[in-house]
Order: sequence, then structure tokens, then C-alpha cells
Amino acid sequence: MRLMISMVAAGVLAACSPQQGSEQQENSKEQVQSAEQGHDMQYPETRKGDTVDTYFGTEVADPYRWLEDDRSEETEAWVEAQNEVTFEHLESIPFRDKIEQRLTELWNYEKVSAPRFEGDYIYFYKNDGLQNQYVVYRKQSEEAEAEVFLDPNTFSEDGTTSLAQLTFSEDGSIAAYSISEGGSDWRKIIVIDAETGEQLEEPLVDVKFSGISWKGNDGFYYSSYDKPEGSELSAKTDQHKLYYHELGTEQSDDELIFGGTDEEKHRYVGGYVTEDDRFLVVSAANSTSGNKLYMKDLTDADAELVVVDGDMAYDTSVLTSRGNTLYLETNMDAPNGRVVTVDASNPTADNWQGFIAHSEHVLNPSTGAGYIFAEYMVDAVSKVEQYDYDGNKVRDIDLPGVGSASGFSEKQDAEKVYYSFTNYSTPQTIYEMNPDTGESVVYEESGADFDSSQYVSNQVFYTSKDGTKVPMIVTHKKGMELDGNNPTILYGYGGFNISLTPSFSIANAAWLEMGGVYAVANLRGGGEYGKEWHKAGTKMQKQNVFDDFIAAGEYLIAEEYTSSEQLAVRGGSNGGLLVGAVMTQRPELFAVALPAVGVLDMLRYHTFTAGAGWAYDYGTAEDSEEMFNYLLGYSPVHNVEQGVEYPATLITTGDHDDRVVPAHSFKFAAELQDKAGGSDPQLIRIETNAGHGAGTPVSKTIEQYSDIFGFTLYHMGYEQLPEE
Repeated sequence: MRLMISMVAAGVLAACSPQQGSEQQENSKEQVQSAEQGHDMQYPETRKGDTVDTYFGTEVADPYRWLEDDRSEETEAWVEAQNEVTFEHLESIPFRDKIEQRLTELWNYEKVSAPRFEGDYIYFYKNDGLQNQYVVYRKQSEEAEAEVFLDPNTFSEDGTTSLAQLTFSEDGSIAAYSISEGGSDWRKIIVIDAETGEQLEEPLVDVKFSGISWKGNDGFYYSSYDKPEGSELSAKTDQHKLYYHELGTEQSDDELIFGGTDEEKHRYVGGYVTEDDRFLVVSAANSTSGNKLYMKDLTDADAELVVVDGDMAYDTSVLTSRGNTLYLETNMDAPNGRVVTVDASNPTADNWQGFIAHSEHVLNPSTGAGYIFAEYMVDAVSKVEQYDYDGNKVRDIDLPGVGSASGFSEKQDAEKVYYSFTNYSTPQTIYEMNPDTGESVVYEESGADFDSSQYVSNQVFYTSKDGTKVPMIVTHKKGMELDGNNPTILYGYGGFNISLTPSFSIANAAWLEMGGVYAVANLRGGGEYGKEWHKAGTKMQKQNVFDDFIAAGEYLIAEEYTSSEQLAVRGGSNGGLLVGAVMTQRPELFAVALPAVGVLDMLRYHTFTAGAGWAYDYGTAEDSEEMFNYLLGYSPVHNVEQGVEYPATLITTGDHDDRVVPAHSFKFAAELQDKAGGSDPQLIRIETNAGHGAGTPVSKTIEQYSDIFGFTLYHMGYEQLPEE
């Protein structure tokens, strides 16, 4: 697979700012206070509709259905009114500005990515410190002076248009890059002469969930959906297609390679070319787990797509190719993953040969410099082994500590391999490795103003409700007293086979400096222990994930890291669902709840954008009466009860989120504001012109974390910062 330059800045949760009021907003935002519920906070009035849905004979009211219309003036006015109340509260927090000042100081250091070699140049990403977006630089040698190649900070005045992907043709002479506007998953692809920067043709539009994979220097493959009827931010998309774009031709003339017929209808379709330009690989899936795999020999003009793996029960991909041999990564008969080889002339599963065997640890392989690197997760931390193409283990890579190593992905003729290492208290350092000797040296050391020697990360194992042992990494200052009196954020995800491995966060560094504890639980539903761990947190077993998270909170309290009065729970996307579920199931356990861009309406999530593809993890309310009742039993929007004292809650979302549509968060906020008892606020912070999180400008990220940390500490009872 031809390598792509990828952004080094990890996607972060969207930040937001208040908007000016409008006449319509003033007409609709009559402030109301429910004295019988004990609210101190005055919320905007949210109209209740009379929508009722019937599932298997059971009627379910959906009074806030109207908030799903992201194009209506009434929804826009509601967003403005909610933001006005929320920001008035956040701005009143006495130490919020101090948090923002320290976050700004911590963020303000130069950040540089590992290099990529394309054509005659070395390319890399760099951020001077507080630039909203990373800038792409290049130079002709390590000693040469670097020049700006692409500066995404010039794409828009407010920094909300970001560079999503950058790839080069075979000889490096042409570049194609995609941009995201306002955080949307819909992208444009722009093609330029890599030497001069001249744009070569009109941008490709309406591209979504797509790679850009070149075939030589003549064109590239990409994927997209037809633009949906109705709102492009929320309307359902379920027919993904793979196209080939030949340079110099109109997008309307692009060749449809796969999809577009009832026989080939898939929600997720992708295509990529192997590094040797020999094979086109096509993956087709209907959910976020499992795929069919096809390949085509591009050297044969008459070749057809042939099946490699036609069983959607497994995940299979082409890792690389050498000559006529394909190297496949698969979890077929190997829930933790394995690598197999097969002759491309007869690539079906009955001809596969073992190469790197299945083991007790989850495998994530990569290739570069003539070797295969097998990264394993051992209790959520990295171990890396190096193999040659005869299947012989060359060595264990000597990593600098306990944490996460990533990279090890270069072209096959590369002379060096680059990788990064980090953990929760150690800023990312980039290493350069000689693949023939295994020797590593520091290539780029972090300039973060953070003394990691003053902090400690300990991995603990706690017992969940059903007796399952669950790992969690707890990070805090050395010498911290375990007296139950430490502000703590418990973070989790627990879904989609995604693993939470140790990584440094500038924002979390500020939290640690303030005396906070940061705990990350590796819940079922994730990928830390392979496919079985994932499946144990899906569909009718989803409650396991919530039980694991609740047990993590109980452990932190029992071991006196913290108390219920100083414990916050946080998660985004599927993690937002996690927070919404546990705060409605065990509201007394937490002081603060921070659900971000969450999947919160479990009866309707699959009706928006590509949400139907999440059914592998969740199931849908249409599957069966049993599945409907199970989803209804934990769906956060449907489990807010009248008069219950919920934790102080700050919901965060973006009004242009077209992955998890903001209606989830809108409806959850409306339910909480209407029903919650007690005096703790139930607020929603809505970033305008923002999406699911990727590409969020640094300035907005700093603003959001300042609000999140300020809100958290203030509603744990702090009148000043803990370390003051």
C-alpha cells in the first residue's frame, strides 16, 4: 500500500465560542426556572413536540424530534440561546482564565513530525507552537533549509478549514490533498504540481470516508457517496462507491470501480494500490467490523477483481506485496490477528500460508525498509518485534520505556525507520532506527514545558461486576496522598475494537499540574485484548462496558485516589454514550459528567449519516423486540428520570458534526434540563462551524479545555485552583 503523509496532530474534541443573538432567538428563549425541581440555573425554554414512535407495540415519545432538523431557524435559535446561558456560566468561573493561560503556555512549543521521503524532497509537519493547523514543510536534504509546502492556516480566516490528507504520485511530482471545512467529513480533493504548487485542475468535491491512492503518476482512487437528499450533515448515506480519477479529466467522467449497484451496495468501500503499483485492493463493508476483500492485477489490462476474502465475519487487508506474493493481515481464525501469505494468482483463504502466527497479544503490523514490524499490545502497552520477509524474527525492538510506540511504516527501499514513543506523562519523542542493526537514536525530542519526572503512571487491574479483570492506567504527581481528596477525571471509550493506549496530551498535562488525577480504563468493547474483548462489549453485552466503567470509578474511590465529590467522567463519541449511560445509571457516583459528541439516542442513531454502520456494536431498534428493549433500557436520552440529582453536566458538540449528529446532544441536554433535580447545572456547549473533532484549530481547543477543566473543578467545589 503506497504510504501517505498523515497529520501528526491527533483529532481532538471540538471547541466552541458564543454567537451573537438574533431577533428570533430573543423571541424563543424565554428564561424559565423550575422551582419544584430545585434548579438554580435558568435554562432557555425548549419546546416539546408530540412525536410518538411505536416499536413492537410499545409507544416511545420523542418530544424533541424537531431538534434533529439542523437547517431550521428554530434549531439555530435554540443553539444560540443554549450557548448564551452556558458561556455566561463558564465565564463566571473565577479561575477559568488562569487555566487558559497555562494551557496556552504549555501548548506554545515547536512540534515536528517524523519525515517522509517523496521524490527529491523530505516532507514533514511542523507547528511553531500556537498555530491553528500544522504546516507542511519540505527540504532537499537533512542539512538544507526547509520551505513551506502547504500552510493550512491560510485555507480559512478562522482556522476551521484543515488539511485532512496528503499523498504523492509515484515519482513525487504531483500531490493530491483533501481538506475539511468546518470539521465536516465531506471533503474536497485538490491536485497540485508538487514542484511549483500550481493547481492542476478543478477540485474533486463530495468526497467522504476516503483515501487517496495513486496509480503511478496518472491518477488516483477515492471513495464517496452520492450527496443525500435533505441535509448533507444528517441525512442517511449508505451507498459507498470507489472511483478512479484520471488527471486532467472531469470528475463527472471518473470511472466507477466498485459499488453503485444493488448487488454491490456497501456502506464503506475503499481502494488502495500496493507500493509496487502491481495490485489494486478493494475493501467493502456494511459495518465498522468485518469486510470483504478483493484484488486486481493492474499489470493485466483484462484482469478482473477477484475475491481474496468474501466472508464479512472477519477483518482482512493487504499489508504489502512482493512479486506475486500478497501479505495479508487478518483475524480469521485468529481473534488477536495474524499475518499470512498467498499467491496472488489464487488468493482465497484456503490457500493462505502462515507467516506471523496468532498469539495471546493483539497484533498491529506495519512494513518498511525491507522488514515487517509486529507491534503487539501487552495489557494496552507496546511491544515491537522485527521480521524479515522469510518469516524469521530478527529482533525485539528496544523501546525507551513502558508506553505506546507507533510508526515503523516506511517505503520498502527506505534506509531508516522512524517511530514515536509516548505515555501519559511523557511527551512524544521521535526516534530514528537503523533497521539492519536495530539501533535507535533520538530524532526529535519534545520541547514541552512539562517535567515528566515529577509524575507517575501506574497500571492497575480491578474487578468488574461479573468478575472480569479490567486494566486501568492512573497518572498523577509523585508523592500524592491517597486520602480520597484528589480531583480526578476518569476517561473511557469501550467500543468499535478501538484501543486506548498510553499517550501524552498537552491538555491532560495541565490537569496533572493542577493536582489532578487522570485515569484511563481499558473497557470491554475496545480492542486491547482482541476480537473477543471487543465482542464482549457489543449488542446485548453492551452493559458490560458500562459496568466496567462504573467499577473503575468505584475502584478509584475505594483506593482513596478520590471520592464521588471529586470524580468526573469523560468520553467522546462512543465514549459520550458511555458517559451518558453511566451518569443516568449511577448518578450519585460522580460529581461531574462530560459527554462529548456522544451517541445518545440509541433508538434513532442508525437513521443519520453513516450511523447504520455502527449496528455491529449496537444493534438497532428494528432488529427485534428484544434488541429494542435492550437499547431502550440504556439509551441516555430515554433514561433521564424526573427529579433525579444528576452530576453537574457539560455536554460538548459541534453544530456541523456529520458523523455523530449534534441532535443526540441537543435532545439529551433538553431532557436533563427539563427533568434533573438538584442544583447542579445541566449545560451544553455547542461549537458553531465545527464537526466531530478532527482538524479543530488550536485556539478553539485551548478554549474548550479551559472551559471543561474550569467547569469540572468548580463543580467539585473548588473556589481556586487545587495547587494554589
